[in-house]
Amino acid sequence: MPGRAVTGAADKEAAIDLWLLETAGMPLKLHTRLRREGGIQWRGDRLRLALFPYREAGIEPIWQEAGVLYEDDFCLVVHKPAGMAVHPDGSGTEATLDHLVAGHYASSGGGVAVRHIHRLDKDTTGPVLYAKNEYAQLALDEDMRGKNISRQYAAIAEGIVPPALTVIDEPIGRDRHHASRRRVSPGGQPAVTRIIGREVLRGGTSLKVELETGRTHQIRVHLSHVGHPLIGDELYGGPRWGLAERGRQALHGESLAFRHPWSKEQILVADPWPEDMLRLRESLGGPQL
Repeated sequence: MPGRAVTGAADKEAAIDLWLLETAGMPLKLHTRLRREGGIQWRGDRLRLALFPYREAGIEPIWQEAGVLYEDDFCLVVHKPAGMAVHPDGSGTEATLDHLVAGHYASSGGGVAVRHIHRLDKDTTGPVLYAKNEYAQLALDEDMRGKNISRQYAAIAEGIVPPALTVIDEPIGRDRHHASRRRVSPGGQPAVTRIIGREVLRGGTSLKVELETGRTHQIRVHLSHVGHPLIGDELYGGPRWGLAERGRQALHGESLAFRHPWSKEQILVADPWPEDMLRLRESLGGPQL
């Protein structure tokens, strides 16, 4: 009977929606759009989802090799070198990591928008996570807000950082006297930095650091506040880094851990120390890595 057929189709659609939202974990915003645009279709025994529509990159590509650390249909993790911003500042004068990622996408066939999930300071090296479709972007953005994306850093700080210093829990706000700086401020945003490992060197300490929050310049501000600024971080009172090809703070993202937006598998991406950090560590008495 026609009425029964209609009811059966509606039940099937409802079951599909329930599976997508509760089992697969599809973000509600994306599900609503796909339903509206006909992007969810049942054909025979297959469910077809329009998760990978063609999208313009949104930024001019630069044809330079990107240091890809991990990639699949949903995610890309790229090494950011020192001296390169993650995204343009509006001046249009410098190449950024977003430009390199646009070139990487274009060389692979194009049709992918450039969407970074987090950022690193211009002179900090390490892995940066990108979403390759809207599904991944919504899921990873939510995980960032929920503090479910873990970032571990290697830092070389001035002086001997005492073993008792394991957590720096101090709010961070803007410095009214310097447009580029941040400072510990009672009226600032909550910020928590954890020191999870250390190695005493000559005149410095090599640290492993984890962030619970992601405030601008957080590690740099916190370590400077407790009297151990990063070597090379002249903005926050650190000593000059004489061995570096160009001045920068001794800070590197060692690893990035995140939950895959589709499979929910935990992904751990390591990024080896750059050469300048290795040379600095060795010059201060650390063993070669």
